[in-house]
Amino acid sequence: MVVIMPSKNYLDIDVLTASRERISWVFNNFERIYVSFSGGKDSTVMLHLVMDEAIKRNQTVGVMFIDWECQLTLTIDHVKSMYQKYEKNIDPYWIQIPIRTWNGCSQYEPEWISWDEDKKDFWVRKKEKMAIKNQNYFPFYYRNMMFEEFTPLFAKWYSQNKKCACFIGIRTVESLNRYRTIALTKKKTLENKTWTTNVIDNVWNIYPIYDWETEDDWKYISKYNKEYNPLYDRMYQAGMTISQMRIDEPFGDTQRQGLWLYQVVEPEMWSKMCYRVAGANTGALYSKERGNILGNNKLKLPEGHTWESFANMLLNTMPTTTSEHYKNKIAVYLKWYRTRGYPKNIPDEADYKLETYGKVPSWRRVCKSLLRNDYWCRGIGFSPTKSSAYNKYMELMKRRRNDWNIYSNGDK
Repeated sequence: MVVIMPSKNYLDIDVLTASRERISWVFNNFERIYVSFSGGKDSTVMLHLVMDEAIKRNQTVGVMFIDWECQLTLTIDHVKSMYQKYEKNIDPYWIQIPIRTWNGCSQYEPEWISWDEDKKDFWVRKKEKMAIKNQNYFPFYYRNMMFEEFTPLFAKWYSQNKKCACFIGIRTVESLNRYRTIALTKKKTLENKTWTTNVIDNVWNIYPIYDWETEDDWKYISKYNKEYNPLYDRMYQAGMTISQMRIDEPFGDTQRQGLWLYQVVEPEMWSKMCYRVAGANTGALYSKERGNILGNNKLKLPEGHTWESFANMLLNTMPTTTSEHYKNKIAVYLKWYRTRGYPKNIPDEADYKLETYGKVPSWRRVCKSLLRNDYWCRGIGFSPTKSSAYNKYMELMKRRRNDWNIYSNGDK
C-alpha cells in the first residue's frame, strides 16, 4: 500500500482574490472577529489583509499576540509596529502571562513556562507597557496554564457568547499536519467551507491563506509595499532559503531547528536563553543533526537492538518522572492496537511511508517520538492532557498499566 497525497484542484481565481473574498465573507457572517498574530510572514500577510477589510468597513477586530518571552527584538519591534499601524481599528491583546508549553530540548524539563514568576530574575526581556500582565485579567486563566488550554478558552471568552471568528495564518504546504487541518473530512465546518473549523461552542478558526505558496507571501508584500518582519532579512543574509524561514516559539521539536539564529542575530539574548531554559544550547547544537540524536529524519537502529528494546533502553535512561509519563502514553498506544489487529505486539517496524502517515503502528515510530523529546507523543497520535486532570490521569494510568500488564511495576 502506498499513501498518495491528493492532487490540487486549480480554480479560475488567484489566491489573493480568493483570500479577500473569504475575509469579506467572514466579516459579513460573524459578530466577533479576532486575529491570532505571531509576527511571522504568514500571520503578517493575513493581518494586513484582515485590516484592509476592517478599515474599509470602519470596524474593530481583536489582535491576539502571545509573547513567549524568548523572542528576538526584531520580532517584538515588528509586532509593536503592526499594533501601532492599525491601532485605530484593533482591540489589542498582547499577552505576557505565564503560559506552559513543550520544551523539545530537554528530558529533565520537558515543558517550560514563559514569564515564569518563579524565575522572574532570569527573564530574558522586560515586559512591555502595553501588554496584559495581570494573571487575573482573564477569568478562565489559572497559573502556568498550558498553551493548548489557553487558546480555545480565550476564543470562548472573547466571543462574548456571540458567533466568533479567529483568523489563523497557516498554509497547507508548510506541513502534513497543516494540510490535515484543512483537509480533514470529519471536522465540523461552516457552510461546507473547508477553510473553517469549529473550535469550541460558537467559535470558528478561519484559514484565509491556506492555499498560498511561500512565494505568494513575498509577492504580496513586495507588490503592495507591505510591512514585514525584518528578521527575514537577517535569515536571508544567513543563507536560509525562503522555505526554511520560520518564526515561532523556539523550543518545540521543529522550532528548535532555528535556535542557531538567536546566536547569530542577538548573542546577548542567546546567553540569557541558555541560562533560562534547560537544554537550549543542546537543542541548538544538535537540532540539525540527522538520525538518532534528536530523532530527525530516518533513524538508525543501534547494533544488537530491536526497535522495541531500543525504546525500552531510552526509557530506562530518562529521569523517572519523564519515563513514567512516556510509559503511560506507550501503554495506551499498545492497548489500543491490541484490539485492532495486533493482539500480541505491534510490529518492530513497517513500511516507512505507512508509519509516517500513521497508518500502521511500530516500535520504530515510538523510538522517534522518544528521541525527538515529543513529550505529548503527537507523533503516535496523542494530544496534550489538560493540566487540571494530569495528576488524576497519572494515578489512573498506574492502575491501568497493571491491569493491562504493560509497563506494570516499571517492567513490560
